[in-house]
Amino acid sequence: MNDLLVVRPGPLTTVQDLGRHGVAHLGVPRAGALDRPALLAANRLVGNEPGAAALETTLGGVALRAAEPVVIAVTGAAAPVRVAGRPAAWGAAVAVPAGGLVEVGAATHGVRSYLAVAGGIAVPEQFGSRSADLLSGLGPAPLATGDVLPVGPAARSHPAVDVVPLPAPPTELVLRLRPGPRADWFTAEALAALPRQRYLVASASNRIALRTEGPPLPRARTGELPSEGMVLGAVQVPPDGRPVVFLADHPTTGGYPVVGVVPAADLAAAAQARPGTPVRFVLLRG
Repeated sequence: MNDLLVVRPGPLTTVQDLGRHGVAHLGVPRAGALDRPALLAANRLVGNEPGAAALETTLGGVALRAAEPVVIAVTGAAAPVRVAGRPAAWGAAVAVPAGGLVEVGAATHGVRSYLAVAGGIAVPEQFGSRSADLLSGLGPAPLATGDVLPVGPAARSHPAVDVVPLPAPPTELVLRLRPGPRADWFTAEALAALPRQRYLVASASNRIALRTEGPPLPRARTGELPSEGMVLGAVQVPPDGRPVVFLADHPTTGGYPVVGVVPAADLAAAAQARPGTPVRFVLLRG
């Protein structure tokens, strides 16, 4: 089995696949890649199954040394890629020689890049997934210098696809919002004004949630709810009134009212929105 040696882990690089499903009743979060289309694209480029585990970097990139020849692809946030000291393509399959150093630099646009390797990152599964979960601590820890990542066997043939189109990171993050289940905890005036309010992505955002800065959302009720189940994309409103959009590592329960739920299809853009990016909510009806 091939291995990848971590030479530079970057500020936060984790192993991610499509996440854990069907175990929220056990208190186990979903986890998985925040930008699922980018992970799927990277796996497709190197001939992996869609759910193969890859690396998710955060802003600062990663550097790895391959023990044997491998094929890699980098998607998601745009970043310079170098292989064995020479510039290499982003968003395409790239051959790496034995002993070659793969370097993904700091993201120039967006937040999270995805590095897939033919055969996938073959760390052990927990609850059916290899994903690192920063909230529960399940899965492998974030990468550290000197870590050795096992790589599974590659597919026999290289995929026919050589380019996979992906959207650019958002200059304005537009999130559709289906009201409920606790929209009645907020004034009618607040809900009507929400699509016109100006919010920004807060620097405290992480894999658990995208936090916002902006005007507080006035409540119609006081007090707090008993803890209830939370889903991916739930928009919880804590006491400061600023909406919080739950992402892949979100808790499975929470006690703050949920004003609405953002469809999962909108969350890939949220994964690539840098702090300071304008955020706008668009209410869905019916």
